[in-house]
Amino acid sequence: MEEEKEKKEEKKKDNKEEKKKKGGKAIYVIICLFILVVFGAFIIALNNIGLLNINTLEGVSNNKKVTLQYTDTNKKTTEGVYMTDVSDVVEEVMPSIVAITSKTLVNSGSYGPSFFGQEQYSEGAGSGIIISQTDTELLILTNNHVIEGAEELSVQFINGKSADATVKGTSDRKDVAVISVKLSNLDKETQEAIRIATIGDSSELKVGNGIIAIGNALGYGQSVTTGVVSALDREVTIDDITTKMIQIDAAINGGNSGGALLNSAGEVVGINSAKYSSGGSSYSASIEGMGFAIPISDVKDIVETLMNGENDTSDATIGIEGVMVTNGAYNMPNGFYISKVVDGSGADKAGLEIGNIITKIEGKNVESLTDIKDVLYSKKKGDKITLTVAYANKKTYSEKEVKVTLS
Repeated sequence: MEEEKEKKEEKKKDNKEEKKKKGGKAIYVIICLFILVVFGAFIIALNNIGLLNINTLEGVSNNKKVTLQYTDTNKKTTEGVYMTDVSDVVEEVMPSIVAITSKTLVNSGSYGPSFFGQEQYSEGAGSGIIISQTDTELLILTNNHVIEGAEELSVQFINGKSADATVKGTSDRKDVAVISVKLSNLDKETQEAIRIATIGDSSELKVGNGIIAIGNALGYGQSVTTGVVSALDREVTIDDITTKMIQIDAAINGGNSGGALLNSAGEVVGINSAKYSSGGSSYSASIEGMGFAIPISDVKDIVETLMNGENDTSDATIGIEGVMVTNGAYNMPNGFYISKVVDGSGADKAGLEIGNIITKIEGKNVESLTDIKDVLYSKKKGDKITLTVAYANKKTYSEKEVKVTLS
């Protein structure tokens, strides 16, 4: 009996050991399955986020050709560099920008304009900025070189309609001018379409600031270019006059002169000048990525003076217009041929006449316009200068000295 009892106990013990072994194997299998499931989920997750390509792995395992993995172009990019949309600013400011067409009397030869009564004209294109409005007129800011010497001026507004304009005031030294259009010459549609520009502070500009340039490029109509401020207080010398300008990388071409340089808020911070960008330096029009604009804060006082029809006290003038005569053309003395004398000017009071030729200024031969400007820029209004003037005396020319009070 004892023996049978021992056998039963031993059998129970063996059964327990067997169950224990089976339980351990089951747990091992479950752990292995769990690891495989986790690993599979990990692989799928890597594939979904683009860090692993299951197809590429299969390609390796099947000895297939491995190819590059390309970005799905249908996916939206959430990071990176974006083009700046300035359409809202442009839409707001464009009604304050105008196109200016000038009609200038030019010489029909080296001897001077309309010498034989055959007047020839050339047309120029520029831009302007509407800066103010009075009870009777609209005031427009532009470059002096856009309207200089013009016999006729026409302004085209955003709605495509045009009106004649007259010069309100100019500053040759600062290359700014204000022209005016009579409100009576504008229909209701035009008056409702236009807008007065907001003037900003160019002294707050920093290198790298985004800017917008608007103007009548090449006379084709208003166009927009964008860029950044490349440099500030850049000294640019044109016609022996050194001016501090804003350098930008936005394209500035012929016809852009007088147009607006805007900051990101749509405020006018400069007056674009194609003269300084391409036409007035030894580098000529081959320049790319270098545009220039007159800082608005540097000229605001002068602009306000011109707006009010007052003279710019920084500019001294003789009161004449004309062209250079060189190389003894048509047996005329070399010098500055006078084609127009401004009524009431110093030249008018001194007795200068159309057809006179200024051969010397302050005793120095006049071989270019620079010779005259050099003297004028060293003087102020009210100063007197001495001119040597050649005048027709039958079939020859005689000379006389004339003292002119600058106005």
